[in-house]
Amino acid sequence: MPKILLVEDNEMNRDMLSRRLERKGYAVTIALDGAEGLQKARADAPDLILMDMSLPVVDGWEATRQLKADEATRSIPIIAREAGCNDFDTKPIELPRLLAKMEALLKAAKPHGPD
Repeated sequence: MPKILLVEDNEMNRDMLSRRLERKGYAVTIALDGAEGLQKARADAPDLILMDMSLPVVDGWEATRQLKADEATRSIPIIAREAGCNDFDTKPIELPRLLAKMEALLKAAKPHGPD
């Protein structure tokens, strides 16, 4: 089961998307801000990160830069808007479109370390 880190500060978006992803068979971990996202990405080694860019503490732009600069996390695919992310997706979320992007990146991703 692919592990997804969802970095999202909006409770409604976070709850809706995490439930829908779990129903599709993904294991979802949630971070409420960019700093927590960095910590969880390093600790949990997710298979893919869904990164909101407007986040408190550390915004998504900076969190993405730090993840891509760190050898331990740089190969984890990130879906967001820009700043070195592997892909982007717009809000409101269209689940079929997002799932297609996630599945394509997960298939193309090389292993990023031990599970």
